[in-house]
Amino acid sequence: MRALWTAATGMQSQQLTLDIIANNLANVQTAGFKRSRLDFQDLVYETLQAPGNASAQGREVPSGLQVGHGARAVSTYRLFIKGDLQHTGNPLDVAVEGDGFFQVLQASGEIAYTQAGSLKKDSQGKLVTSEGFPLQPEITIPQDAISLTIGVDGTVSVGQPGTLTAQQIGTIEMARFVNPAGLESLGRNLFRPTQASGDPILGTAGREGFGTLLQGFVEMSNVNVVEEMVNLIVGQRAYEINSRAIRTADEMMQTANNLVRF
Repeated sequence: MRALWTAATGMQSQQLTLDIIANNLANVQTAGFKRSRLDFQDLVYETLQAPGNASAQGREVPSGLQVGHGARAVSTYRLFIKGDLQHTGNPLDVAVEGDGFFQVLQASGEIAYTQAGSLKKDSQGKLVTSEGFPLQPEITIPQDAISLTIGVDGTVSVGQPGTLTAQQIGTIEMARFVNPAGLESLGRNLFRPTQASGDPILGTAGREGFGTLLQGFVEMSNVNVVEEMVNLIVGQRAYEINSRAIRTADEMMQTANNLVRF
């Protein structure tokens, strides 16, 4: 009976839905996190009668007769909608107001990209992520710096004793992608470009769609808890109704088997 396997594909799809929702909710307080959405697709159809065939009376069948074989998950779509900005007052916190990404150098030597701007300073004064990955190009804050200013265009300046004007020590270079949804998630708020995302386009904050930088702010997760809870209820109900379809199909098969006793 087709219904058993068709309903089973529905249950498997809803299990994946729960996995995606659970990950979104687990990262509701992860700075810079971008929630994902699961996209579905219907499976193949068995054609019992093709539409447009000639009927016995010489006329065309208007709609045909097809039976579908269920659904499957086809992609997880990363939504790069901006999260709320939280004021921290920390001069090392930088939020991106736009589509730009920070570039960081991983321990493997590979460049990764992130919009999580909770920067830190290592023992050498370099600006790094929470994992210790340095920004690219590297920016080192002098040991005697008494103030740090990051401009909207990524210009990094410090104040030093004995000087009245701030000294520029570097510029945060930004990257953006034609299709950011095609980036591969690496965990730790990092992404890697793929053929789907296209190569990174490098530039300066405030120009050509890279967005501007806002010092002293952190972009929070873009997970909407209410929306995720609604999706969770819908997924749970869909899982239940698919399991009920399996139970109904089983009962129908039992009824058919019992017919031989009459």
